[in-house]
Amino acid sequence: MHAMPAPLEIYEQMCALSNRMVDAARAHDWDRLIALERAVASLRDTLMQDGGAAAESPEETERRRALIRRILEDDAEVRRHTEPWMEKVRRLLSGNARKPQSDPACGTGR
Repeated sequence: MHAMPAPLEIYEQMCALSNRMVDAARAHDWDRLIALERAVASLRDTLMQDGGAAAESPEETERRRALIRRILEDDAEVRRHTEPWMEKVRRLLSGNARKPQSDPACGTGR
């Protein structure tokens, strides 16, 4: 059985992955973005299982805060790229939901 990484190490890994998520969002590589998001979620779940933070030095606490700030900044950047795309998908789906599909071969056209 292997030892669970220290919480600070997990935050470091999450930060590295969130930076890669920004790159994927900028490239509109949605599959890679989803895979990276799942990896971050897994690390987050690992943190939650720990049940509480171990005693940290003031330097470790500040490092953890800086990592969390960076992760939040990366999240905001990812959203800047994904939200316009999601809005287009919403409009496309809502437009298709309101308009009957026209297929002359099936006799459903107007």
